[in-house]
Amino acid sequence: MNLTPYIDRLQANANTIQAFLQNISPEQAGWKADPKQWSLLEVINHLYDEEILDFRAHLQQALQSQPWTPIDPESWVAEHAYAQTDFSETVQFFLNERQRSIQWLNGLTDPAFDQVITTNWGEISAGNLFHAWIAHDFLHIRQINELHYQYTAHLAKPYEVYYAGDW
Repeated sequence: MNLTPYIDRLQANANTIQAFLQNISPEQAGWKADPKQWSLLEVINHLYDEEILDFRAHLQQALQSQPWTPIDPESWVAEHAYAQTDFSETVQFFLNERQRSIQWLNGLTDPAFDQVITTNWGEISAGNLFHAWIAHDFLHIRQINELHYQYTAHLAKPYEVYYAGDW
């Protein structure tokens, strides 16, 4: 399997995330449309943790037939104090780790994507993990985009943004 287009997509996704998170004020970084939603600050911290503690680590474990390390991303928000971190620093931390991931992926030759790893919730193949990594980026790119839309609508008050079209 030629990994190049997939690795290129991971790089493009990182570039998109970087572009979407430029020129963000501290107010916007911590803003939430709803207390149950994540802020941009929490989203980038999550992406940073997922890069290191989930996707890259678990793919390495699967390819090397090592045991799965359990994770709890929902608890990381409080445990890793996402809301107290520096937004710009965390963006850079994520980008640096993505580059480390890409370097590691570029070094793989004929990875055993059919290799299955047993998790605390079932089994998953290395190939499924790898492709989920890319899809996970898209979920959070969509989330970041929605937070931008919601923040724009929030700032517009008493005006509205309905003329832009349906969200």
